[in-house]
Amino acid sequence: MVKEGNTSRLYFIDAIRAFAICMMMQGHFVDTLLAPEFRDDSNIIYSIWSYFRGITAPTFFTVAGLVFTFLLLRAKRKGSVDARLRKGISRGFLLIGIGYALRAPVFYWFMGEFPMSFLTIDVLHCIGMSLIITVLLYIISFQKPIVFGTLLFVIATLIFITEPWYRGAWNMVDGVKVYTGFYVSGPDLLVNWVSKQNKSVFTIIPWYGYMAYGAFIATIFDRYVNRSKFKISTVATFMITGIALAFYSTPALRWLHRVTDIQVILDAANFNYLFARLGNVFIIISLFYMFERYLKGSLIARIGQKTLSIYVIHFAILYGVLLGFGLYQFIGKTLTPWQAAGGAILFVISVTLIALYGSRTNAFFYSHLRKFAKKLKHRIQGAGN
Repeated sequence: MVKEGNTSRLYFIDAIRAFAICMMMQGHFVDTLLAPEFRDDSNIIYSIWSYFRGITAPTFFTVAGLVFTFLLLRAKRKGSVDARLRKGISRGFLLIGIGYALRAPVFYWFMGEFPMSFLTIDVLHCIGMSLIITVLLYIISFQKPIVFGTLLFVIATLIFITEPWYRGAWNMVDGVKVYTGFYVSGPDLLVNWVSKQNKSVFTIIPWYGYMAYGAFIATIFDRYVNRSKFKISTVATFMITGIALAFYSTPALRWLHRVTDIQVILDAANFNYLFARLGNVFIIISLFYMFERYLKGSLIARIGQKTLSIYVIHFAILYGVLLGFGLYQFIGKTLTPWQAAGGAILFVISVTLIALYGSRTNAFFYSHLRKFAKKLKHRIQGAGN
């Protein structure tokens, strides 16, 4: 539990990150290896699994924004904000670099082929870019928490409401899979950040919206976390707001459309997954914050501190990056539901154990990046002289 006067870490956040990373691992495992004939949305079990799988990414982005911004605001109070800003930028570029490296077709390169598919954007890229954007927003808001928080809330809300403008989808047209909707011209390196036309898994919009909402929440925690009864009121507020967003945000958007007659608001209401998922995230935050006292120092909190290691390890084992051969290449989409469920449990346990006892911490990657950046800076300065 966060103690007054010692709020450098929100311990319940580590538990939420552990929950999200475990949900992500089992989701990737089942989605990658389950046989097509068992993917039936009319099946209640598959439908429930699919729904909860959809909560994972929103949780990850929201929590990432919350924890990074909370530490940034704490650093300002301690007088070390410049170091935290530099760390945020370097960490952002590190995540982007790892994201590209995990998809690098090394074997194709050795054969003289250079497919551009590895330029597609995934979750690590987006979190990395989101960190950089958040740092820039903090700078242009003159490091004023109230201005910063307001800017984050407005940007996040606009990103969610205007989602129909940049929404795109892959559809079957005359038996051919065709991308329709938001199409952008330009080099793949840039286009993939904002459009899924080249099969990017994630794009910076709308996903930065979740990061921005998480950062906005952090400004509230930073301002009020030491006040009496903050925890009780926060748990209740998150639970009530989460339920309202999950079940009533669509009617609210339709009411807002009737009042304003703005078409994009109605379009957002007719396909309202962003606000509904945000409601799910708020409910999760409420529950984990409620039981924070039982989570400090626990195994689940330790897992939450190893998310980067876990992501890299699971990606390598499942998709065969670098080695060129993983579970996907070996098994394919052939598993029955029972095999997929059992395999997912073993997969999550195995990857977690490897990360906990056989790999370095996330700080290991970040410390080496900072050392590399310092060496590069000195060499550039030396060459200039």
